[in-house]
Amino acid sequence: MTIEEKIKMAQALEKLGVDIIEAGFPITSEGDFEAVREISKRIERATICALARCEEVDIERAAEALAYARRKRIHVFIATSEIHMKYKLRLTEEQVLEKAIKAVRLAKRYADEVEFSAEDATRSDPEFLIKVFKEVVKEGADVINIPDTVGYTLPFEFYELVKRVKEEISKVGRPIISVHCHNDLGLATANTLAGVLAGARQCEVALNSIGERAGNTSLEEVVMAIKTRKDFFKIVYTDINTKEIYPASRLLSKITGVQVPPNKAIVGQNAFAHEAGIHQDGVLKNPLTYEIMRPEDVGFPSSQIIIGKHSGRHALAKKLAELGYELSQEELKAVYQKVKELADKKKRVYDEDIEAIVFEEILKTKKEDRYELVSVNFAAGTDIIPSATVIIKDSGKTLKASATGDGPVDAVYKAIQNCLDIHPELIDYSVKSISGGTDAQGEVSVVLKVGDISASGTGISTDIVVASAKAFLSAINRIEKASRIKRHLSLKESRAL
Repeated sequence: MTIEEKIKMAQALEKLGVDIIEAGFPITSEGDFEAVREISKRIERATICALARCEEVDIERAAEALAYARRKRIHVFIATSEIHMKYKLRLTEEQVLEKAIKAVRLAKRYADEVEFSAEDATRSDPEFLIKVFKEVVKEGADVINIPDTVGYTLPFEFYELVKRVKEEISKVGRPIISVHCHNDLGLATANTLAGVLAGARQCEVALNSIGERAGNTSLEEVVMAIKTRKDFFKIVYTDINTKEIYPASRLLSKITGVQVPPNKAIVGQNAFAHEAGIHQDGVLKNPLTYEIMRPEDVGFPSSQIIIGKHSGRHALAKKLAELGYELSQEELKAVYQKVKELADKKKRVYDEDIEAIVFEEILKTKKEDRYELVSVNFAAGTDIIPSATVIIKDSGKTLKASATGDGPVDAVYKAIQNCLDIHPELIDYSVKSISGGTDAQGEVSVVLKVGDISASGTGISTDIVVASAKAFLSAINRIEKASRIKRHLSLKESRAL
């Protein structure tokens, strides 16, 4: 994500009602540092958390990034499992314990709250794990986090581990017990809920289950399980505004380009869809026959406003509101114009089409882009060599170039490279249909690499070759911006020397 995209996502999370936003890992890059700093300036209610290893430089960098946060949390972590200590950290148990104690002690000087995580806790020796937890609690750790870092544990054994940790830690203090689960065995939500039943009162979760490898625990699944099964989770609740779940999910998907599977619980497109005749008959008579929650409860649009070429601006504004977008009059005007243009090209404009236009016209930060695609023309067929001509503006200057290729997309990409004299490596190319029908808009995603800089880009159009050109140029703009930042930082460092 760009910094602006991270800010928009953080604002959506605050609107959703999350308590703590872990905004980044400031020591890892200038971009992560700036993201944490800027999010700290914009978020008013949620606690802003920055991640840090048990290293002085990490903690001080995290504290610097959190300078503007209204409520600050530093989250320090170190591995406690034998395999991590031996092969990754190359430290003894005594050295790990010493680092953990010093890190919490230092972090307490800079933050309102300090969280401590024992990485790979579920594969750690329980005796050593509890020893570390007790010592950091004595140093003032406010939150003790038990991560199932590699998704290894099973619900019944995780329940026992959390219960034991809570009982042992209560002898030295009363920190909040937290759980952080991964989905490698498809058990992240089950393990997290088991942890809650065992006494955990913080769940580290991710919208749409995004995260390392198979992902982290799904925010929406944990929240709706607790809300739907109040008979089971009698004494716990969350402050999540569940009606904002679906809009936030869609925004995240658009920003990252990571699509939600149709059958994903709560937020998948088929989560409230009924195709079987028996199901349809039951739902028409009483939705509760086949739905354990109402789509409206998670913000799923329930009305059927059809947007087309004859639709007015008021209808579009209502549809956008249902989808969770609040646009200014100028933004609405820009989106309305694009919707009308699209409606002239296809039979029906679907919700996904409208969201794609909002993302393309409003959410994407274009003002800092150096290159702008003016036009692309191409020719291809069974009896001719594919060729393409592109016109691009470079900071206002118009450039034009042509090329031939193995196909129309290849020809367009070579023409762009000739035009800009930039020759990136194409790491990945994917295309998907945004909505149904032969006249559907296509969304192309690419990953390009120039030197040691990689960037992704997306493009949307009813013409897949035009979408490919937009995606390619989008990625080049990101690479160019990253290169500028890198040069700037190198210049600062050289001046400092």
